[in-house]
Amino acid sequence: MNEELSFIIDSTKESMQNAIEHLEKQFRNIRAGKASPSMLGSVTVDYYGSQVPLSQVANVGTMDAHTITVQPWEKNMLHEIEKAIMIANLGFNPMNNGEIVIINVPILTEDRRKDLSKQAKAEAEIAKVSVRNDRREAMNEIKKTDASEDMKANAEVDIQKLTDKYSIEIDSCYKVKDAEIMKV
Repeated sequence: MNEELSFIIDSTKESMQNAIEHLEKQFRNIRAGKASPSMLGSVTVDYYGSQVPLSQVANVGTMDAHTITVQPWEKNMLHEIEKAIMIANLGFNPMNNGEIVIINVPILTEDRRKDLSKQAKAEAEIAKVSVRNDRREAMNEIKKTDASEDMKANAEVDIQKLTDKYSIEIDSCYKVKDAEIMKV
């Protein structure tokens, strides 16, 4: 196969894999009822004028299945951390005891589970759109090459196989996450 076509296929595969990794990251932010430090992965804290990830100013852990603890490395960061968690709009109500921030993760209601399932479905659809966009871009790049028509056709078939493979992977990731969300 032509080097240019191989490069197009490889870079498309990498882009599609990035869509899967992004989806998995988004799924980690969708809570399924059990407390996990990754639930606060998207929280950024104002640290002396800079926005930094929460994990860079505190230890984030779990006490039990329904409690997340955040222990700042500097006690004067307690209020900033509380404020950042509230601003992140994750549905948590942080409390501090003067030493650590404690977050009780409420048990999910049926309606909340359905909402989270819809959110997961939307994230999966965004990932599928990304994969289809990668396919479209690759097909356009293939048409621009000066390879033979047979080589172009083979490359297009390879791109379609990648698209199908990653679409199936997205669906299976969603099914796993949906089952996790809906499990009582």
